[in-house]
Amino acid sequence: MILTLAVSGYRSLRDLVLPLDRITLVTGANGSGKSSLYRSIRLLAEVAQGQAIASLAAEGGLQSTLWAGPEAFSRRMKTGEVPVQGTVRKNVVSLKLGFADEDYGYAIDLGLPADAGRSLFSMDPEIKAEALWAGEALSRSNEIAGRNGPTARVLNSQGQRIPVYQNLARFDSMMTHAADPKDGLELLVMRERMRAWRFYDHLRTDRDAPARFPRIGTRTPVLSADGGDLAAALQTILEIGDEVALGEAIDDAFPGASINVTVNEGYFELFMTQRGLLRPLRSSELSDGTLRYLLLTAALLSPRPAPLIVLNEPETSLHPDLLEPLARLIARAAEKTQVIVVSHAHDLVGTLAELSGCVRYDLRKELGETVVDAEELPRWNWPKR
Repeated sequence: MILTLAVSGYRSLRDLVLPLDRITLVTGANGSGKSSLYRSIRLLAEVAQGQAIASLAAEGGLQSTLWAGPEAFSRRMKTGEVPVQGTVRKNVVSLKLGFADEDYGYAIDLGLPADAGRSLFSMDPEIKAEALWAGEALSRSNEIAGRNGPTARVLNSQGQRIPVYQNLARFDSMMTHAADPKDGLELLVMRERMRAWRFYDHLRTDRDAPARFPRIGTRTPVLSADGGDLAAALQTILEIGDEVALGEAIDDAFPGASINVTVNEGYFELFMTQRGLLRPLRSSELSDGTLRYLLLTAALLSPRPAPLIVLNEPETSLHPDLLEPLARLIARAAEKTQVIVVSHAHDLVGTLAELSGCVRYDLRKELGETVVDAEELPRWNWPKR
């Protein structure tokens, strides 16, 4: 389970360190930074996929994603005695992302490229430093692997930090290039954990949504990000997953209803039988809310539970009556996986917040910065360049 999440310099997240729990709820008004927090977690996961640089470039480059306010706020700025204004910069420009789980911690520091303005790739950020450590917070004594510039070093079995890469490209992470069963086993373990994180925020339910049409199916223990393999994912749960939990989740939301999957020449199609109807409905006939609930059910009852599932505004298209069944579904999933829910649905947030093993954060803006009240902040240190 991830115990700490840290973000610095990403959009409105100037300097944020949050302790997480089995279920973490993130809520707040529009513009408070919920989407930025969600995207920062997704960007962190993309480091393990080797896609973080491309994702930042797609957002307009590092300059477009950096914190746009001053490096620090003076007391008089905070009280309104003087206007918010830039000051002489003391630290380098950077975007930092990191987390720590029960075994290891990882952090990455991205900065401006050395050839900014002299290359057609000047929108690409540069990886300045990375670190992997054991324990709660990074220190010299518990660092397992580190990267500064082009050199990546790992701690070998004799307790020596040996270079495993000395010409690592500035756009390549040690997470993807130095992970090795022999000299970089911990990096390999952490990389695979991060690659197994699941994000669901583009589960389409419109008329042309992939989930509405028959599709070639194979065993699908993990629902895809767009939900196009819904029928195969539900059938996989019925065959090798928790069939009872699936039936209970559907009956909880739609009393008396059941689902059935048919196969025609390899094409899987989902049908739903509802009380009072004379025939089952195809997935193409289901309402947006019904289809979305089934998509979330398939994601949360996966036979191969992810170490982390992140749901961004799962209440979209759902009738208020479905929010409590969704909360119970999330609670059931959290017995096997860690869940982060970003939502502004009061009924969903309120129901989940009452559960044990749940922490709630209400984000708000102060002088353009996302801030949150936490009872006790965990220790956190960033890797040095």
